[in-house]
Amino acid sequence: MWSYTLRRCLATIPTLVAVISVCYFLLHATPGGPFDSDRQVSAAVLANLQAKYHLDLPLWQQYLLYLQSLLQGDLGASFRYADWTVNDLVSKALPISFAIGGISMALSVVIGVGVGIWAAIRQNSVADHVVMLISNVGSAFPSFVIGPVLILVFAVGLGWLPAGGWNNFEIRFIVLPVALLTFINVSTIGRVMRGSLIEVMHSNFIRTARAKGLPERVVVLRHALKPSLLPVVSTLGPLAISSITSALVTETVFSLPGIGKLIVNGAGNRDYTLVLGLVVLVTVLAVFMNLLVDLAYAMLDPKIRY
Repeated sequence: MWSYTLRRCLATIPTLVAVISVCYFLLHATPGGPFDSDRQVSAAVLANLQAKYHLDLPLWQQYLLYLQSLLQGDLGASFRYADWTVNDLVSKALPISFAIGGISMALSVVIGVGVGIWAAIRQNSVADHVVMLISNVGSAFPSFVIGPVLILVFAVGLGWLPAGGWNNFEIRFIVLPVALLTFINVSTIGRVMRGSLIEVMHSNFIRTARAKGLPERVVVLRHALKPSLLPVVSTLGPLAISSITSALVTETVFSLPGIGKLIVNGAGNRDYTLVLGLVVLVTVLAVFMNLLVDLAYAMLDPKIRY
């Protein structure tokens, strides 16, 4: 297991280099530059700005300098945020996105697995149909539709919660964003858990366990739950990343100063270093989550050996 983990960690190096390289050259291939604006600056000021950020060098030299900075843990200086480095901007925005994404993922796993089990053991009942209806609604409607509906109901209509903003991790500002992401993730996890458990419950070893006279609760929790979690585990990696990257929509809807706002502003301002820094961050998180998913597979299924 340890050798497999080490190999996977080493394999992430070419993946990161490839992602960084593609994004770097694509960003620099787009028309315009980070200092293009409606207000024209003099040629001397523009030359000084380009020299400060090494934009006057050939592209391959800029690329090598950026890789050298990454190896030192420096994501570079922001082109559009004066006196701010990308590390500073990320350190302020990442805890907000992590809080929203982490809380929603923890709630989604608990609620989604529980709802999926409840629907599976009551297959074709009214409860099962209600769960599937809610799951389909959560999957069919995008977050930029569900989010405003939550605001209209709980902020505008009932006045229970604020419509947006962020007040230093105050609970009432967290509820609606977490509820939005949790609802969407539970729709996926619950549906996958239901289908997997129904399939496992028709297996031969479950039939044998029932023939031995074991209670249904023991059959489900001790014998059927573990193998039925494998498809759920495979979805957790992409869902965990989407809970952070979906900040593009969630943080815009609820006016949260997180990673999503930085991505939108960086792309709009052609802030190369900011966008690349966020790409590196998301790529590292994606690789790490996929590694955790693979290791969880080995724990749940003894037949898997790395």
